[in-house]
Amino acid sequence: MDPLLEIALDRRRFHLLSLGAAGATLGASLPALAQGSAARPLVLGMTLEPPGLDPTTGAAAAIGEIVLYNVMEPLTKVAEDGSALPLLALRWNVSSDQKRWTFTLRPNVRFHNGEPFDAKAVKFSFERAGAPNSLNKDRRVFENIAAIGTPDPLTVVLTLKHPEPELPALLAQSPAVIVEPKSAAGNAQNPVGTGPYRVAQWQRGASLSVVAWPGFRDAAAIRIPRVQFRFISEPAAQVAALLAGDVDVFPRVAAARAMTQFKAQPKRFQVITASSRAKTILAINHQRAPLSDVRVRRAIAMAIDRKAVIQASADGFGVPIGSFVTPDTPGYVDCTAINAYNPAAAKALLAEAKATGLSLSLKLPPVPYARQGGELIAAQLAAVGITARIEQIEWAQWLSSVYGSKAYDLTVISHVEPHDFGNFARPDYYWGYRSEQFNALYELMQNAADPAQRMKRFGEAQRQVAEDAVAAFLYQPQWITVARAGLKGLWTRTPLFANDLSALSWA
Repeated sequence: MDPLLEIALDRRRFHLLSLGAAGATLGASLPALAQGSAARPLVLGMTLEPPGLDPTTGAAAAIGEIVLYNVMEPLTKVAEDGSALPLLALRWNVSSDQKRWTFTLRPNVRFHNGEPFDAKAVKFSFERAGAPNSLNKDRRVFENIAAIGTPDPLTVVLTLKHPEPELPALLAQSPAVIVEPKSAAGNAQNPVGTGPYRVAQWQRGASLSVVAWPGFRDAAAIRIPRVQFRFISEPAAQVAALLAGDVDVFPRVAAARAMTQFKAQPKRFQVITASSRAKTILAINHQRAPLSDVRVRRAIAMAIDRKAVIQASADGFGVPIGSFVTPDTPGYVDCTAINAYNPAAAKALLAEAKATGLSLSLKLPPVPYARQGGELIAAQLAAVGITARIEQIEWAQWLSSVYGSKAYDLTVISHVEPHDFGNFARPDYYWGYRSEQFNALYELMQNAADPAQRMKRFGEAQRQVAEDAVAAFLYQPQWITVARAGLKGLWTRTPLFANDLSALSWA
């Protein structure tokens, strides 16, 4: 980290070191801290810096890590078990065919700019998210809305094209935050929401700070007055920052190899190992020959020893998966036997497809699991005759060239959203999978109002994705959080990438 941008934290205030006028501006913009340890600020570590702060137009999970539930809020909120809780919506009910959802909104809520939160704001947000030119990564959720009724300022009625029993959970994620119409265009730099915090300062490449918003509907319940998100990408630097006390908590930290150091100091640190709904995969670009051939994709999957990758990529903190669903997801089907590790079968499939001597690009984003696991994956592919040319790229490059322009052959990435199975039905998605058979199956699943029938179709769809080797499905990560011993309210499970600051307090 650039020493000119390092920010140290003591019990009562931020000491801004060597920041000159920029630091002075930040210090002046924040209110004085209350006395006592209960009002201490917090430094939270993150591996990646977000490219912007609007989760309705950006795909990076790091955006939600900062703004979701803190600066911007959706109608509902995800609980640790993945279920949906009330947030901007107090309650909801659904018709028997699961196509008509009625949400009752929380009264007397305002956005940071003073504008009222009401049914009109919800209608604007959802129509914007589902528009043909929308950049929302969950646009399919909003495209499924046939009509939005606003019979009064505190009631929203959503009529869906297809049943969606998971709608409350889908609306609890960052792409579904409610935006204020007048300020929506500027949210990437200056997000305006209804949440308990506002962005105070963004030092690009180093940190972003938020401060408690006095106008929040329950401002007295917020126990942490200021939070600084500090961006530290290198695993060794993450561990060093925690040990030095420069960071108070680091969710999803790359500290597996340093676990003994933290566990040996229980009076200083708490260590949480949490399950997740994330899926780490080797994504394959179907639009590039010969990767359009299922035999080649199956060969790539069979060349990879998942358990060895988990050890190299996540220091053993992961569970093998065979499709795009984690074992703790309702309706999970174990597909790990499909395209299981078998180098001899992989070589035979490549020969059958006349695809021997392949040379493919393997683009690795800067996250440690991709860089560490990518090296081993390249070696495993080499063992069956595939040359994987590793290209280490920055996150902005990954978003633009891989996710945006589809300029890649292979890439290692974790999909962290808990309800994103429908991406296989998107023909324009970055992996370019197109299957009429899967689309028909997915349509049946979506239109099945009966829960048993829906789960049956969901299981069939999981097998279809595995048999088509849409990707080489690797593992479900188990995330490690290290924090000061006195910090309360941390999640012990990770249903999605979020840091709910309103739940945190100092002992």
